[in-house]
Amino acid sequence: MRSLDDIAEEYDFLDSDERYRLLIELGRALEPMPDALKTDATLVRGCSANVWVYPTEVSGALHFLADSNAAITKGIVALVLAAVQDRPAHEVAAMDVMGQLERFDLKNQLSSNRTQGVPNMIALVKETAARLA
Repeated sequence: MRSLDDIAEEYDFLDSDERYRLLIELGRALEPMPDALKTDATLVRGCSANVWVYPTEVSGALHFLADSNAAITKGIVALVLAAVQDRPAHEVAAMDVMGQLERFDLKNQLSSNRTQGVPNMIALVKETAARLA
């Protein structure tokens, strides 16, 4: 997975249509999430599209599998994961993930339907991190 800084650097030089394409590419590059993990328990509430996030812990670091049934939403999920993937739980619990995503200006770049679930995704990630820290 690419770093958030690397993604932001590319994102800054793109126009709106190209930014959509980048988000779609990021979503396609996510590690596949087995259908068996796409359950009501892993469904993120409050998203206009279906979004599933499944946390695991590998060698003291959080690792998330995620998917969405909407391509751009899946790209947004990939941005959230780029900020937290494979970091120690205590670090993720203390992290300002929303602050890190501000440079993408998602609220002005995308419709409110596409971004309304972002706080819920971040809350789920941070709650998982706090529980495991």
